[in-house]
Amino acid sequence: MRMYDIISAKKQGLELSEEEISFFVRGFTNGEIPKYQMSALLMAICLQGMTSKETMILTKEMAKSGDIVDLSVIKGKKVDKHSTGGVGDKTTLIISAIVASLGVPIAKMSGRGLGHTGGTIDKLESIPGFKISFSQKEFIDIVNKVGICISGQSGNLAPADKKIYALRDVTATVDSIPLIASSIMSKKIAAGADNIVLDVKTGSGAFMKTLEGSIDLAKAMVDIGESVGRRMVALVTDMDTPLGYAIGNTLEILEVIDVLNGKGPKDLIDICIELATEMLYVSDKGSLEECKALAKESLESGKAFSKFLEMVESQGGDVSYITNTDKFEKSNVCYELKSNKSGYISKMDVEGIGIASCILGAGREFEGEEIDYSSGIVLNKKTGDTVKEGDILAFLHTSSLEKAKSAEEKILSSLEFSNEKPNEQPIIYARVDKDNIIRY
Repeated sequence: MRMYDIISAKKQGLELSEEEISFFVRGFTNGEIPKYQMSALLMAICLQGMTSKETMILTKEMAKSGDIVDLSVIKGKKVDKHSTGGVGDKTTLIISAIVASLGVPIAKMSGRGLGHTGGTIDKLESIPGFKISFSQKEFIDIVNKVGICISGQSGNLAPADKKIYALRDVTATVDSIPLIASSIMSKKIAAGADNIVLDVKTGSGAFMKTLEGSIDLAKAMVDIGESVGRRMVALVTDMDTPLGYAIGNTLEILEVIDVLNGKGPKDLIDICIELATEMLYVSDKGSLEECKALAKESLESGKAFSKFLEMVESQGGDVSYITNTDKFEKSNVCYELKSNKSGYISKMDVEGIGIASCILGAGREFEGEEIDYSSGIVLNKKTGDTVKEGDILAFLHTSSLEKAKSAEEKILSSLEFSNEKPNEQPIIYARVDKDNIIRY
């Protein structure tokens, strides 16, 4: 079998066989297939697409290229949740506490932020002492004892995906639904959960900018998961506006604590309730209505907050910072960004706002770059709000005035104003499972 022939077949739009897909995944992972040939194949896939069968085979091959985590010794059905990435998206921390407080084990591996999207692990590491690296035994023991553990991703989880993604990132082949779906699902399958809920973002701050593309991606991932025995549900959710008001690691932890204490922004609370509901539902905790009632009760009664405290303590975090948030380190500069226009905020370029948070120090442009946990943005106005010239749009937390001024320019260029109030957009656009696509 030759890589040349596989590239030629896909260039012509032909369906690749299981043997051919296995050949290039294993060969590239092992270093036997050069980057220039793999780049050519990725471009052919990007232009010609892949069938559902090809996508499922590719996902399985990438999943088994490294470690497959065995969670069978954890009691109960394990549920995982994955977001395709957004700005201000701290839902994992809230919904994991809700779901674990109701007896569903959460054994979750999460990633760091890169580019304009934040990472769950970075947020958690802003809590002093919080540990994210464990042996498999330690990880499983914590889940069995506390009901929840969120760790960093294993270095050998789907290594084929890591190598292929690094190449996609520099060859303009990222935006291919089969490649995105197989990338995400290979890691989810390898991570070992029984059931998976997907939060597929759509809009200016999302990877998928269009609703139709987001629904297609959601359906592709649901089908992959179901084909390997996972129970799957996906929600397609809005990312044309940042989620909540806080963007940046410590700032987002503070907002998480607010929500778990019965406060916090409505959009964040609403989407957390919906995602937690779906996680409980795929874990057989009742009907959707019953699961929503359970999720609300956990949040309102303080059960979820208690479980969050347990998780922080079990992973070495200093709980006193959670109970007394004044202890968190504050940035040197808190700059008031004021509006230079009047009217309604009609549109936000959320990716631009995410980039502004990186300018302030809250994100990284390349893997391994240091971040400033205390930096970021606290929005004062969002889409639909009325603004007068001189009103405060946001508070910029950073280490220097120079960074604040640079971020200010980026944020102001990311906002559009109008004289009329824009139509309110839904938080959830669609629900996708193995049988149905329901649009809202």
